[in-house]
Amino acid sequence: MIRVEPRCRVIIDNDWAGDPDGLVGLAHHALSPANRIVAVTASLTKPMFGPPEGRAVAGAALAEDLLRVLKLPAPPAVQAGPDAPFTGQPRESAAARAIIAAAAAEPAGGDLPLVLVCAGPLTNVADALLLEPAIASAVTLAWVGGAEVNGDEYNYFTDPAAADFVLGNNDLAVWQFPAETYRRIVAPVAELDQLFRTAGPAGAWLWELFHGLDVPDFVKFGPLWCLGDSAPLVVTGLDDATSTFTEKSTQSERRTYTSVDTRLIMADFAAKLRLQA
Repeated sequence: MIRVEPRCRVIIDNDWAGDPDGLVGLAHHALSPANRIVAVTASLTKPMFGPPEGRAVAGAALAEDLLRVLKLPAPPAVQAGPDAPFTGQPRESAAARAIIAAAAAEPAGGDLPLVLVCAGPLTNVADALLLEPAIASAVTLAWVGGAEVNGDEYNYFTDPAAADFVLGNNDLAVWQFPAETYRRIVAPVAELDQLFRTAGPAGAWLWELFHGLDVPDFVKFGPLWCLGDSAPLVVTGLDDATSTFTEKSTQSERRTYTSVDTRLIMADFAAKLRLQA
């Protein structure tokens, strides 16, 4: 590939056992030379995806399997968090400790900024911040979640106590992709079907995941699929030159992205998946 210089290190946290768009985002990050993955962590899911016990561990196994199929030179182990929401009390977990270790580590090969990409509930982030408050000044949180207008937004309401704790930390820089923005990142199901079928082992892995998805009876699929968890690629593996955001004047940098370039994200992902194949 044409040379691309790395621009950031990333920690990626998601509820990998939930909606599969998170695993699309993981594959995209893993195939992007502009970012270096330094840690991957797995969080809890809502009971709609099945009994909560063991779901974080199951999600971690899914993420590890995808990274194996992508044949990365040195894929990170995926550390699981608890299956219960944030308690407000110090709580040890492998996921929280992985986030803390990545935030404390000296960057190899240059002073690359560290972005903590979370496209699920903020449970693991809250646990890490409570255990080690100093990491707030070492990372920028890119969060897919919340809504400008109150509503039943999944990532916030899966663990509202965690979200309130994290967003209330004035030392933490936050780049937020709310529901009004990430829900507009959609792809035709036919396009995804064709891409996955023609993009080698990783594409086949993703096709099987989407094709075999076990969902409640009340969930009905339409002709479009939301890939909202890919929104943070514009601040990690790509660039936000074609995005728009608003900023608040606070102690730490607070951005709210109001639009991202869906075509840029999807074209880049499709090209990288095919090149990898």
